[in-house]
Amino acid sequence: MSRIGNKHIVLPEKVSIDIQGSTIAVKGPLGTLSKTFSPLISVKVEEGNIVVTRANDEKATKQLHGTTRALLNNMVNGVNVGFKKNLTIVGRGYTATQEGANLKILVGYSHPVIVTPLLGTTIKVVPGTKIPEIEVSGLDKEIVGQMAAEIRSIREPEPYKGKGISYKGENIRRKQGKKAQKK
Repeated sequence: MSRIGNKHIVLPEKVSIDIQGSTIAVKGPLGTLSKTFSPLISVKVEEGNIVVTRANDEKATKQLHGTTRALLNNMVNGVNVGFKKNLTIVGRGYTATQEGANLKILVGYSHPVIVTPLLGTTIKVVPGTKIPEIEVSGLDKEIVGQMAAEIRSIREPEPYKGKGISYKGENIRRKQGKKAQKK
């Protein structure tokens, strides 16, 4: 029994859903998202709620049940309020600047790194913060997470000084240096 798959998704007022067989399109104030799901899972709208049901009780179908419900919930939330990921840049001389839609990052390499946003995402440098902060936003949670991961991979935080690009609020495990071992 899938506990997540059996939960109903509340459909907000401004959001509409269009079901064409196994392809589902969700339209809201921020835009439209469309995805094709397995034919073993059926989706219905009942009394302002989205209900996801499965065809049988096989293990693979049960797994698809919960996954489909979670993806649909993310689609509804994405077109209604959107998703955001914040990254911070820590290190002396490490900066990020906005160049149109692109992002120019200086993180200790001999050259600046230019980041072009993926389709469906926007990147901006948050002004007025002491530590440089980057905000990635968009409708699709998967694409926003992918874009944030690509930016973080430019210079991942290192464990000795904590320098690099990290998610805001991320706990970086620190290691002791050589001085700690001498006795």
